[in-house]
Formats: sequence, structure tokens, C-alpha cells
Amino acid sequence: MLLRRILTIVLILPVSIGLIMLAVANRHPVTLVLDPFAGALSAELPLFVVVLASLVIGVVLGGVAVWLRQGRYRRAARSAGREARRANAQVDSLRAAMSERAPRVPLAPGGAMGPIGPAALPDHRRNAA
Repeated sequence: MLLRRILTIVLILPVSIGLIMLAVANRHPVTLVLDPFAGALSAELPLFVVVLASLVIGVVLGGVAVWLRQGRYRRAARSAGREARRANAQVDSLRAAMSERAPRVPLAPGGAMGPIGPAALPDHRRNAA
């Protein structure tokens, strides 16, 4: 937590100082023309506003482009998640069915695991002959 705060300060502080220096050094107004043919749509803005607005618009447009390009991966992840949940539900139902169908094997004397003797398991070989 403390390391994260220090890292944030170390990164954000120089960037903030740089942006403030950019704004102070570029206060003179520039004409921003939005209609190159008639020139009717124009605005007089300080240069730093134009630069920072361009930066913000570029970051937003880049983020939207990346989000749109990764749509197929998000769709595949959702599909894989649904399939995994379906498979887990099927495994749970099969385990429940197996535990209901499994024969109860009596324990050996003293509580040890395993059948009591040969009579605990039916011998189907005699019936085959």
C-alpha cells in the first residue's frame, strides 16, 4: 500500500509539473479552425488547451478502438465461462448419481477399509458357466 502510494507520487508529480509548465509557457491564443473551407467555425483558445484536448481525445479514441478490437476475446471468455459452469454442474450431478448407485461395502472388523471377506463381493464367474 505504501509502495503503491510512493510510486503514484513519483509518477504523477513529474507529469503534473510538466503539464503546469506547458500551460504556463503556452498561454498565447491560437485560432483553431474547424471548417477548413469556409473558416466559419473557428475558436480562439490558448495553445495548451488545444494540446491537452488533443491528448485527451487521442487517449479516448485509442481506448475505444482497443475495446472494440478485443470484443471477440471477451465474447470467447464469456462462452468459456458458461461452458465451465455447465461442465461443473454436470460433474456435480454425476457425482451425486454415482454416490447414490455405489454399493455400500461393509467395513472390516475394527473399522478398517475394505470388504470383510470374499463373500462381500458377488462372484459372477459361477453364473457364467
